[in-house]
Amino acid sequence: MSVNEAPDSDPFDANVRMTRNDSRHRYELFVADELAVVITFRDRPGHIDLIETVAEPGFEGRGHAKVLARYALDDVVASGKRIIPHCNYVVRFLEKHPEPYMQYTDFPGVA
Repeated sequence: MSVNEAPDSDPFDANVRMTRNDSRHRYELFVADELAVVITFRDRPGHIDLIETVAEPGFEGRGHAKVLARYALDDVVASGKRIIPHCNYVVRFLEKHPEPYMQYTDFPGVA
């Protein structure tokens, strides 16, 4: 590919919105008006405990969970709280993308 050629397009659908739904204790990613991915959490003193990431049927493997994980982690850091990653997906995300999150993360079971 020459420097003037455009790279292959990303299959990710840009028609998304994300929100933190405190009444349901979850971060939500919608594609158009359809709920696609959820990260459940517990609000703890000084921490947000990220529990589980679930992609709704038909939305698996499309990159939406990664986008929502970054949104959730950024939200926790911006709130001044620390991250507790109980969710396996979030743990893997943090391993692949440690900056800037690791300094704000308290892994479960680590004294």
